[in-house]
Amino acid sequence: MTDATRLSFKEMCAKFDVTPRTLRYYEYIELLFPEKEGRSRFYGPREIARMKLILRGRRFGFSLEEIRQWLLIYGKKGERPQLEAWLQLADRQLGELDRQRAELDTTIADLKALRATAVEEMDRLPKGGAGA
Repeated sequence: MTDATRLSFKEMCAKFDVTPRTLRYYEYIELLFPEKEGRSRFYGPREIARMKLILRGRRFGFSLEEIRQWLLIYGKKGERPQLEAWLQLADRQLGELDRQRAELDTTIADLKALRATAVEEMDRLPKGGAGA
């Protein structure tokens, strides 16, 4: 592998906009396995692809442990079982996101109604005074 196809630790942090602490943690929990040369770490195409999957999984709301387990499936069982596991994770998360959206829609509607009530109450009160 040439230097052009791998990133240094610093380049990896910059490319994915993560802190050094985050990158070290992902290594610690065995999500990433960089090449080590002395004290330097380098990330090849496989690790770059894994990092994209990790960050995408986080954006979708998956835990790091769920992502780690899902990535392990490919190495142990192959692509089909990994895709089957992904579909289960995705279906579960879509259900959770739909539930959160419904809850958020209800909260927004409640807040708008309360705001409208406050506006009506303000319009009913005399302007400028301290009130009762």
